Amino acid sequence: MTNSRTAHRGRLRPALAAAVAALTALGLAALPAGSAHAQEKRLKAWGNNRSGQLGDGTWTDFRTTSTSVLGLTSAEVVKIAAGGAGPTNGHGLALLTDRTVQSWGANTFGQLGDGSVFSHNAPGQVVNLSNVTDIAGGGAHSLALLADQTVVAWGHNNYGQLGNGTNTDSSVPVRVEGLNKVIAIAAGLNHSIALREDGTVWAWGYNINGQLGDGTSASRNVAFQVSNLTGVTRIAAGCNHNIALVGPPSGPSKPTSGNAVKTWGYNATGQLGDNSTISRYTPVDTQGIWLGGVSQIAAGCNHSMAVTDSDNKLKAWGQNTSGQIGDGTTDYRITPVPVPGITGVQLVAGGREHTVALLGDNTVRSWGNNGSGQLGNGTTDNSTTPVTSLTALTGVDKLAAPVGGDFSLAN
Repeated sequence: MTNSRTAHRGRLRPALAAAVAALTALGLAALPAGSAHAQEKRLKAWGNNRSGQLGDGTWTDFRTTSTSVLGLTSAEVVKIAAGGAGPTNGHGLALLTDRTVQSWGANTFGQLGDGSVFSHNAPGQVVNLSNVTDIAGGGAHSLALLADQTVVAWGHNNYGQLGNGTNTDSSVPVRVEGLNKVIAIAAGLNHSIALREDGTVWAWGYNINGQLGDGTSASRNVAFQVSNLTGVTRIAAGCNHNIALVGPPSGPSKPTSGNAVKTWGYNATGQLGDNSTISRYTPVDTQGIWLGGVSQIAAGCNHSMAVTDSDNKLKAWGQNTSGQIGDGTTDYRITPVPVPGITGVQLVAGGREHTVALLGDNTVRSWGNNGSGQLGNGTTDNSTTPVTSLTALTGVDKLAAPVGGDFSLAN
């Protein structure tokens, strides 16, 4: 299928259509200064834009500083997610206050969910989708959790990552079969996982490296339970590995050492953190002492992160080719190591080879690969230690980066 680089304006809310047309023609990244909404805080994006994944109405190759996603104010965005399957490929998702979902970027396999396979450089609505409570972006597929605690998916389905019992791509949302009572979702490059309210984790899609955690390497187009894993409260997915937090999350008001980090799947660069580079087909314990417990987990393509302690410090492990671990080196880490100088971590997200974190001082810091400006600091120089991406914005409370892509989102 052809990946069109023509803006498909019919997807946009009518009030924005004229603005999109003008902005696309002029190559502008935000609404005109005279617009009534020009001064409102907006969803921000930076990094690679070859697929329109920054959503700013242009096809500019990349942005080294933040640009505004067209037409979406911060106030109407409830959650954000990012997908991508390569350095120049990616798509963005935004869950709005009306519980509908907007999407933009690459759409070769229908991952935007608008019934087409045409890429778009500005947001438009995912069709036949309402009452959404959470979203996730994979390599070239997307997931949504509905208010009835079921899951729908759309996009690429060559390995069954849509979970609907077929291996046929879908450009509109389809129901993940046999899955209910779900409270959280995550998407890898070509697989998907879901956390049920009973603390079990279910997975479907690509499984050659054991990323489904069922003890086999057989890909599955319906959800199967991850083996020997219960009591889970958080999940995250990398390209081909997964992380689960077992036990209640810690925090300043409720520190606990009674939780554990479990991982499974691909491990060639140490992303499982079990002091080996052996892929695991069922969950194993990540090594290390989690003083004060773990409050958050996150995954990049081949690296992993955990926010620890009552001070919200950060540990990372796995691939470090571009400095995405943030410890000042490019050495792979097969067990967790501290990220120096980073405290007060509120949120963290991982991209293909970069990491983004929101700190308590309302700054966004990034580190790792920066060939497309995905660190947002005005350069294309890689950094093995954190640099500042955003300082002008206040009230940032959402971050996203694609496990297989080179851009970042903040709201």
